[in-house]
Amino acid sequence: MKLRSILISVFLFAFVNLSFAGSELATVQNIKAAIKGETTASAKYASYAEKAKEEGFEKVALLFEAASKAEAVHANNHRAVLSQLGESMNDFEPEFTVKSTKENLADAINGESYEVATMYPDFLSAAQTDNVNLALISFNYAYQTEKKHAEFYKKALAQLEAGNEKQLPSVYYVCSTCGNTYENEAPERCGISMTPNDRFITIK
Repeated sequence: MKLRSILISVFLFAFVNLSFAGSELATVQNIKAAIKGETTASAKYASYAEKAKEEGFEKVALLFEAASKAEAVHANNHRAVLSQLGESMNDFEPEFTVKSTKENLADAINGESYEVATMYPDFLSAAQTDNVNLALISFNYAYQTEKKHAEFYKKALAQLEAGNEKQLPSVYYVCSTCGNTYENEAPERCGISMTPNDRFITIK
């Protein structure tokens, strides 16, 4: 009877640990997916900015440049978390297609909307279950910022279609800690990470 109890205890211990390992692996895979997504977005938006300049849309180009900087911050945060977890990932080349500025804005809206509605909520839920606090912080930084980016892009597309592109903001501020992005004027501290504005990146 005693031996049976011991065997049951060992089995339960192994089961719990295997379950946790599988769940933890999901968070690691989510971090890798986020790194790939944010790195690709940063490169893509930088290229979209160049296309906007070619087409004479300087204000849209500024927005893409600011978003590119923010996505790079997110990618670097995610990489730092992956490293802290003792994990690594293979190198990759971002893949994307540059179209017209109008099409590029529509693509950006779709990408940001997906991250806000599906990707980051799912990643945050998994990280919460796994109790991976660093992933929670990094994912939340990106999630909160992408909500703003989606609205910025929607406004930019509407102004572009209305022929009012020149009325878009002339300067953006990007928090170097979390990627939070501000139009026209920066607060004393970031509303997400509390980083002071002397550490913001100015895009103008």
